[in-house]
Amino acid sequence: MLEYWIYLIPIAAVGYVIWSRRSAPVGDLKAMLARGGQIVDVRTKGEFKGARHGRAINIPLDQLEARAKELDRARPVLVCCESGARSGSGVAILKKAGFTEVANLGSWRRIESLLG
Repeated sequence: MLEYWIYLIPIAAVGYVIWSRRSAPVGDLKAMLARGGQIVDVRTKGEFKGARHGRAINIPLDQLEARAKELDRARPVLVCCESGARSGSGVAILKKAGFTEVANLGSWRRIESLLG
């Protein structure tokens, strides 16, 4: 029976990573936006230039830790990208930097549906 534990631990770890990077519920995101939430798009400059929402600011994921000081810590932060994977990493970076109200918006395409 113990030989199966070696397989369960990696599966549980992957499950946790996927669960922890999920997008926040719509109600929570709308409430954060109503309180002046900042939308941070962590896609590359090229991706952002190709298609973006006017309310989002672009801070590529590989620059987020160094540029986090550009964000207002008193306001909520909603992080987006193309699919939601990089934004999940962005949420973790901002929480590590001391931001308390941060959520994974998922795809940048969700912005309009939340604002409308």
